[in-house]
Amino acid sequence: MDGSAGYTSRGPKTIRVELERLSIGRVIATPQDEHGHAFDRVLRIVVGSERGAVLQGSAYSPMVLVPVRGAVRLADGETTRVLRQGQLAIIEPAPSLQIDGGTQALWIALVAAPLVWRQLFDAATENPVPEPLLLPAVHAIDRSACRAIVRIARDAARSDGGAFERTPALIRFATRLVDLQSSFDTYIKRCPGRSLSQRRGVFLRLQRARIAMETSHARGHGVAELARMASYSPCHFVRTFRAVFGDTPHTLLTEHRLLKARRLIHETRLSITEVARASGFEDRCAFARSFKQRFGVTATETRRYAGHGSTTQVARG
Repeated sequence: MDGSAGYTSRGPKTIRVELERLSIGRVIATPQDEHGHAFDRVLRIVVGSERGAVLQGSAYSPMVLVPVRGAVRLADGETTRVLRQGQLAIIEPAPSLQIDGGTQALWIALVAAPLVWRQLFDAATENPVPEPLLLPAVHAIDRSACRAIVRIARDAARSDGGAFERTPALIRFATRLVDLQSSFDTYIKRCPGRSLSQRRGVFLRLQRARIAMETSHARGHGVAELARMASYSPCHFVRTFRAVFGDTPHTLLTEHRLLKARRLIHETRLSITEVARASGFEDRCAFARSFKQRFGVTATETRRYAGHGSTTQVARG
């Protein structure tokens, strides 16, 4: 570790802050004291900034990940996604996790046990956040949020084992997390359950399946597999998902596939047929119909407008 410090919240307990600069592959391990007992009040700040910096292993605590520069590839066993600058990911504990920043990327991760996040959230807002506390998601953030997490890392580095008191940057960042998660309030209200905690628990289960649909749409997850992720029977899953999100899983999955296809048309030189397959469409005719219905133009016209691909490539599509 490059440095550690103490942070005192409203409560009587102290949060220990540890900073680690990552330059080679490392394993995420539960921090332990000299007797081998795990710390449950440690906030770990991991900074990946050098070429090839990869964080891999088992994650035992919730994590907040922000790409400060470039893109980050995140794989947690069941899903794989690419995070870019301007995004923030809230990640659940996973049996296997790999974060690869690639060349020229800079990313910062905050890793802490639920007790630590609870203490930070209690210090950041007067309204208690019900359990489950952190809901997995990818949020869009502005530059101020990005600057806040950079400030947190810098404050921890400057402390160099000294006092790291209630820094405004850390409180502002915790407040921003609460605000970002409040965007789910409308969905949570639609979830079944007698209490707010129960409804948040239902949303958490549905959100896990939704994230899998957003990040692995080309793998062709079926309803039965998505229902398993949400701990529902297939029929109950479809009914509950539609009641909460307003669309069926199939509709939402098709939407993500079409958005990926349009992005590939703009950013790659793949033929239209290759784009359809890469986006999870086995039937090219069904892809063509869905694409035109969704965007008002054909995929070939989109390729032409995008200025990529030669006449030969368009013909191949």
